[in-house]
Amino acid sequence: MWTIYHNPRCSKSRQTLQLLQDKGVDPEVVLYLETPPDRKTLAVLLQKLGIPARDLLRTGEDEYKALQLKDPALGEEQLLDAMTQHPKLIQRPIVVKGDRAVLGRPPENVLELL
Repeated sequence: MWTIYHNPRCSKSRQTLQLLQDKGVDPEVVLYLETPPDRKTLAVLLQKLGIPARDLLRTGEDEYKALQLKDPALGEEQLLDAMTQHPKLIQRPIVVKGDRAVLGRPPENVLELL
């Protein structure tokens, strides 16, 4: 089963979804800004991506600066809390197939899952 954590206002997210559809994949689309992943789901996504929480943060967002998330003393738990409460901080799109996931930046990254 395929899932894409998608923001239709993001060009990379739209391109990634289109690339999947062009390859015959019809993923479950999660509009993560409307229905944000809970803490447990986010932790599982990070494990499937094989990256720490800090690498999933969108550092250009106002919330990143306001919450002082650049502070290296902040641990995984605090960063997970911030992303759960402010889903705009989550990099997108995230594409999941089974026990693997990739960030669709660039969109061609999803080809690794085919």
